[in-house]
Amino acid sequence: MEELVESIKLNGVLTPVLLRPDDEGTYEMISGHRRLRAAKKAGLRKIPAIIKEMTDDEATIAMVDSNVQREEILPSEKAFSLKMKMDALNHRGSRSDLTLSLEETKFHSAEEVGKAEGIGRAQVHRYIRLTELTPKLLSLVDDKRLALAMGVEFSYFNKNVQQWLHEYIKENGMIKQEQVMELRQYREDNEMTQQRLIDLLIQTKSTTLKRKKIIITEKILKRYFPAYYSQTEIENIVVELLEQWKSEQEEE
Repeated sequence: MEELVESIKLNGVLTPVLLRPDDEGTYEMISGHRRLRAAKKAGLRKIPAIIKEMTDDEATIAMVDSNVQREEILPSEKAFSLKMKMDALNHRGSRSDLTLSLEETKFHSAEEVGKAEGIGRAQVHRYIRLTELTPKLLSLVDDKRLALAMGVEFSYFNKNVQQWLHEYIKENGMIKQEQVMELRQYREDNEMTQQRLIDLLIQTKSTTLKRKKIIITEKILKRYFPAYYSQTEIENIVVELLEQWKSEQEEE
């Protein structure tokens, strides 16, 4: 924010904010909230603005498009932004094209959202799954302590199980990807208790430890990752790419 304030003091607001008229004769800001706040801090009384008539769905889409273009955006912010945009597109599509089924509308909306963000349809759905996480687990994803792919897996469990998973992580450290894969069969188990979950995690941990390890040498990794990448960052990227590959195989 301070950098933006200094930039505005030197150059002014270069990109106009976007407004739409409301029913009370005033205006609602769609995008440019940070620019407005920074301009006030810089002492400006006026800034350039574009005024455009927009429906609620159009306003939501424009707001999301502006938000996700920021240089730094948390996974949680991106997840809820993409969900808002997809909901708006689904709502707009359900009114304008009655020949499409609900699932077809969602399919086309996910493709449109993904195309705008430079990501695939499957990745759009993965981000949106993060909105089903409890706030504590979502914070772990934002803090890069929990891989996005792992967060997606956790999102399929009910809120009680998610709370127990967070408590287990807090007390015992991060859960392995293999352990979560083993727990997939219990997603719909409404009889799950905290003690049973702990027992399953301990059991699956001992099972996965006996499996053969696949070793990728540092020489191979250097072909694909800069030297400043940490081991955790490399692991997270590899897991996300494997999840993407797996999802693509399931779609075929």
